[in-house]
Parts: sequence; structure tokens; C-alpha cells
Amino acid sequence: MTVAENIRTILEELGNTKLVCVTKTVASLNINEAIEAGAAIIGENRVQEFEDKCDGVLPCERHLIGHLQTNKVKKAVEFFDVIQSVDSMKVLQEIDKKAEDIGKIQQVFLQVNIGKEPQKYGFGLDEIGQVITEIRSLRNIRVTGLMCIPPYVPSEQARPYFKRMKALFDELKQEHQGKEDNIDIRELSMGMSGDYRVAIEEGATMVRIGSAIFGNRHY
Repeated sequence: MTVAENIRTILEELGNTKLVCVTKTVASLNINEAIEAGAAIIGENRVQEFEDKCDGVLPCERHLIGHLQTNKVKKAVEFFDVIQSVDSMKVLQEIDKKAEDIGKIQQVFLQVNIGKEPQKYGFGLDEIGQVITEIRSLRNIRVTGLMCIPPYVPSEQARPYFKRMKALFDELKQEHQGKEDNIDIRELSMGMSGDYRVAIEEGATMVRIGSAIFGNRHY
């Protein structure tokens, strides 16, 4: 199947769940094919890679989904509508500064290390409450979602991690609903090509799919 056919098939399957079309290593020509077929959001892993090809990409919502180093924050704030992969207060503070410099309120998701894996980035479940308290003092950030990458296990075995994320999402959403602050959690980004169906069953509002659209890539 073509990229366009894959997009249309997946969008029909997802229904109201939002698709983030993962475009790591994908040329702008193929990205545009996906956008023209209905992909409204693209997700890039690396700031530098997107900088090299962004001029050739059609207008769409642009998310950063890969790890963000502090020395790349300035460009990330310039290029991306949403930064999903925020995993430390240090990065949050830097985003706040760079967003203030250009008069922007930067939307971010908090990345949660739901599997407590030492090799992965993200806040621990026990850290989220304190982090949100600290974020309230940042004027140029708006937290609009949560994101996770569960352990690499067969899709059904990922279900408990997705359940845990949904419980956290519901708790935070309810706690902050109606409050006039910079915490407005409404998106739960979880699930990728291998496990997105399980993630949707467990309450994902947004899934990140790449290889099921563009095929397997060799990095």
C-alpha cells in the first residue's frame, strides 16, 4: 500500500483518536504525501533533522516527540507547536525562557517513565505532583498533555502500563479542571505502530505511528 492509502486506512480505524504521523528519517516529499492524505499532525524525533527539511513540509501541526537537550531548546520552541518529550525541570525552565524571548506560550506534554526503566527519559509517577507545582511559576509554558513510551514488550503486555497512564491522566485532568493556571491536561499520547490498538482501548487520545505508515526504516 502507498503512504496515502496507509494514512486513510489508519485514520478510519482511529476514529476520534488523534494520529501523530512519525516522520523520523522520512523525506519531505513523503511527509507531504501523508499530509495531503489527511495527516494533520507530524511528529519528529530530532530538532536538527526537522530543521534540515522543514522548509519543504506542508503546513500542519508539528510535534517534537524525541528527547530534547537543553542546547536544542531554542530551535525546538521556534519549530514545534507542541513539545511532547519534556522530561526534566531543567528543560522546562529552558523552554520557558526561550518561549518568553519570542513571545510564545509553548505547549508541552510531560513525559512519564511509566515502566521505571533507568535507560529511558521521563518523570517518575511519584514526581509528577511536585513537578506540576513548580510549573505553575513558569509563565510561558502550558501543559496540555501526558506522554509515555512503555517497555518494549508484546502489545498485550503493554496494557498495564497504559492503564496506569490513563489513571494518572484522569486524576490530573479532574484535579485541574476549571482552574485558571497553566495546567490544562487534555491529551494522552501513548501507543505506537506495534501497540496502538491496545493503547486506544485503554484510553489514548493520541497515538504516534510511523512504520505502519512509511514502512520499516533503516537508521
